[in-house]
Amino acid sequence: MNDKREMERLSRGDITALGTLVRRHQTQALRAAYLITHDLAQAEDVVSSAFLRVFERAEQFDSQQPFGPWFYRIVVNDAINAVRRRNRTTTLEHTGSTRRPVDSTDPEATAVLSEERKAVRDALSQLTPSQRGAVVMRYFLELSESEMVERTGRSRGTVKRHLHDARARMKQLLRATMPSE
Repeated sequence: MNDKREMERLSRGDITALGTLVRRHQTQALRAAYLITHDLAQAEDVVSSAFLRVFERAEQFDSQQPFGPWFYRIVVNDAINAVRRRNRTTTLEHTGSTRRPVDSTDPEATAVLSEERKAVRDALSQLTPSQRGAVVMRYFLELSESEMVERTGRSRGTVKRHLHDARARMKQLLRATMPSE
C-alpha cells in the first residue's frame, strides 16, 4: 500500500489512482465523518467532497508527508464545518438514524455493546463540533497531540483544551447514562 505513489499518479492525471485511494480510505473516512456529524448522508457528502478535493489538489500534496493524516485532516475539518453550518440553519434536533449493526452471535453481549455504543454516540453528539473533532482525531484516528497540532494548525493549548473539555463532558454525560457497578 503506497499512497504516495497513488498521489504521484493522480498528479499526472491518472484518475484510476483516485479509485485506489478511495478503496483504501473510504471506510475509515466515513466513520470519522459520521462520528462528528451523526448524520450518515452528511458524512457521505463530506467524504465525497474530501476525495474530490484530493483530486483537485493532487499537485499540492507534499510527497514527503504521509497521505493519511493529510487526508483525514481534510475530512475532520470539513465534518466540523458541516456541523457548524447545519447548526446555524437548522434546529439542534437529531434527524438521522444512528443505528449501527453490531457483530456478535451472543444476544446478551450484543445488547450490552449496542447500549454502550448508543450511550457514547449520544454523549459525542452533545459535544461541540470542535470537541468532537478532537475526540475523533485523538481516539479514532489515533493521532498524538503533537500530530493534532501539526494537522489542524491550532496551538497546543487549544488542542489540549478541546481534548480536556471533551473528556470532562463525556465523563459527565456517560456517568449519567451508564449504570454504575
